[in-house]
Amino acid sequence: MSHFLKRSTLFFGIVLASAVASPLLAQVKQAQNPIIYADVPDLSMLRVGDTYYMSSTTMHMTPGVPIMKSKDLVNWHLVSYASDTLGGQDELALRNGKSTYGRGSWASSLRFHNGTYYVSTFAQTTGKTYIYSTKNIEKGPWKAVSFKPSYHDHSLFFDDDGRVYLIYGAGKLRLVELTADASGVKPGATEQVLIENASTPAGPNLGLPAEGSQLFKIKGKYYLFNITWPKGGMRTVVVHRADKLTGPYEGRVALQDLGVAQGGLIDTPDGRWFSYLFRDNGAVGRIPYLVPVTWTDGWPVLGSPAGKVPTTLALPASKGLIPGIVASDEFARRKGEPALPLVWQWNHNPENTLWSLTDRPGYLRLKTGRVDTTFLLARNTLTQRTIGPTSAGTTALDVSHLKDGDFAGLALLQKRYGLVGVDYRNGAKSIVMISAESEKPVELQRLPLTQTTVYFKAECDFTERKDVATFFYSLDGKTWKAIGGPLKMAYTLPHFMGYRFGLFNYATKSPGGYADFDYFRITGKTTGAK
Repeated sequence: MSHFLKRSTLFFGIVLASAVASPLLAQVKQAQNPIIYADVPDLSMLRVGDTYYMSSTTMHMTPGVPIMKSKDLVNWHLVSYASDTLGGQDELALRNGKSTYGRGSWASSLRFHNGTYYVSTFAQTTGKTYIYSTKNIEKGPWKAVSFKPSYHDHSLFFDDDGRVYLIYGAGKLRLVELTADASGVKPGATEQVLIENASTPAGPNLGLPAEGSQLFKIKGKYYLFNITWPKGGMRTVVVHRADKLTGPYEGRVALQDLGVAQGGLIDTPDGRWFSYLFRDNGAVGRIPYLVPVTWTDGWPVLGSPAGKVPTTLALPASKGLIPGIVASDEFARRKGEPALPLVWQWNHNPENTLWSLTDRPGYLRLKTGRVDTTFLLARNTLTQRTIGPTSAGTTALDVSHLKDGDFAGLALLQKRYGLVGVDYRNGAKSIVMISAESEKPVELQRLPLTQTTVYFKAECDFTERKDVATFFYSLDGKTWKAIGGPLKMAYTLPHFMGYRFGLFNYATKSPGGYADFDYFRITGKTTGAK
C-alpha cells in the first residue's frame, strides 16, 4: 500500500470513527424535525413504489391543493396543483369588498386506486366537496367533480371490495358512501355515525373536538387518525381501530408531545413506518414533522422513544426548501416553460388580464384594473411562503408607470401584514413602510423618491417563535437601509396561514397604471442593512 493510500485510509478511518463517536456529527447526516420549516399544514401522504406524494391546504390561495413529491420523505418539491380555482364567487376573487381569508380549500385527502390518483377537499365558501382525479399526478390533466354538502375534514377511502366512502365530522364522526367513481354521494346512501365522540380517549375536558380524519386499512384492520385538543392541554393524536369499517371502534391517545398532531401513516419500501403530522409554530405557520412508528399488539406506537417527537430521524438530511418549496424568480421565461413556477400562488383568484410576463420580457408586470381601499382587498398579489428559522425576500421595482394614487411594493401577508413600497401621491413618489401589527394599517415612515427604480427587502426571524420582520429599501441594490420599524408577526385564525412574501400593486384613485418587478429572490439567511 502506498504512503498516500495509507494516509487516506487512516484519514477516512478517523472521520468514520469521529462520526460514530460524535453525536453532533452523526446528526448532521440525518433528517431533522421539522422536515419542512414552512406552512404546509393538513398533510395527506401516499407512496407509490419508491415515490411519495403529499397534498396540503392553501386556504385562499390560487391555484389550490398543491401536490408535492419526494423520494426520501424529507426533500420535497412542488409538482402540481389539483385545482385552478374553486369557483367564481365574489369571496374567492376579492370582489365587491368580499374575501375568503382562512376558508377557501381546507384539509385534503390524497389516494391512489386502480391506477388513478385522487385528491379531495372541501370549502365552506362554496358549501361543496371537491374530488380531483388524474392518471398522471405530476402532469395531469385533473378531472374535477364537486357536490354538496361540504364534508368537514373528510378522509376519502377506497375499500378492498371496491366501495368508496368519506369519513368526516368533528367529535361525532360519520360515514357516507360515494359512487364507485367517487363522483358524488351514492344514490340512496344514508349517513351513519361511526364514533359518537372520538375525543373521549383524550379525556373529558373537551376543547377542540376530534377532527382531521384520515383512515387507513392495514393487515385487515381499519385505523382512524384524528386530532383533538383537551382544554388546558395540547394538540393530541387519537387513533381508533376496528375489524370492520362500520365498527365498533376502540380508541387511544397515540401522541401528546410538543403539540405535534393531525396526520396519518406512511410506510417505506424497506418496511419502516412513520406518522406524518404538523405543529403550530407561530407566524411561519403550521410545519410538518415525521415521527417513527412501531407496532405493538396491532396498535401503531408513535414516537422515539414511544410518545416523544424526536429531533433527528434515520432518514436522509434535508437539502433545504429552496427551490423545491420556495424559489427565486428572475421572471425570464423560455419558450415552453410555465408562465409562473409552482412556488407562486395568487392571493385569491387573480384577474389574468392584469398581469404579464411578456409585456416586458424579464419582468413581472402588475397592472391596476380598479380602485381599492386596502391592501387585503387588492387583487393580483403574487405570493410564496416564508421559511424558517430565518428568510429574506428581495425585489427590484420599476415605478415609472405608476398613476397618481398607486401603491406598489413588497409585502408580508397575513392579517397583521407589513408593506414596503412606492406610494405615488399628488404627483410625487415616496418610499413608504406600513405596519398592520394592530390589525389596522399605520404608516411608520415616508421618504421622498426621485428615481424610477428602487429595491426592497423583507427579512423574517422565526427562531424560537421570535416572529419579527424588518423591512429595508435600497437605491442601488447594494446599500440597504431599514425603514419604518420591526413588525411583530402573529399567526391569526381569520387568515389561518403562515406569513407569505407578496408582490403587489393597487390603485386608490384611478386604474390603468402598472408596476414592473425585475425579480424576486429568496434566501434562508438574513443580513440586515448590508
